[in-house]
Amino acid sequence: MSELKELIRKFVEDQGWQNFDQPHHLAKSITIEAAELLEHYQWQDKIENQEEAEHELADVLIYCLQLAMAYQIDVIDIIQRKLELNRQKK
Repeated sequence: MSELKELIRKFVEDQGWQNFDQPHHLAKSITIEAAELLEHYQWQDKIENQEEAEHELADVLIYCLQLAMAYQIDVIDIIQRKLELNRQKK
């Protein structure tokens, strides 16, 4: 996970996008990219272009990780805790 975070951090730095690395920008970007992923399902039940859908999913995940990094959130920990909460809802 730390290697992935470093790749993202370096990419943002190389692109000069540090000013857009604010939580409110990232939260909006997650929604926008998720909508772009959803477009692949708009009129059909299956994805026609797997590679394009993968790119959109990657964008969503990258922005999610950036948001977690902005708040210094341990992604593995919060996922484990949320899965446990969901398990208890049964």
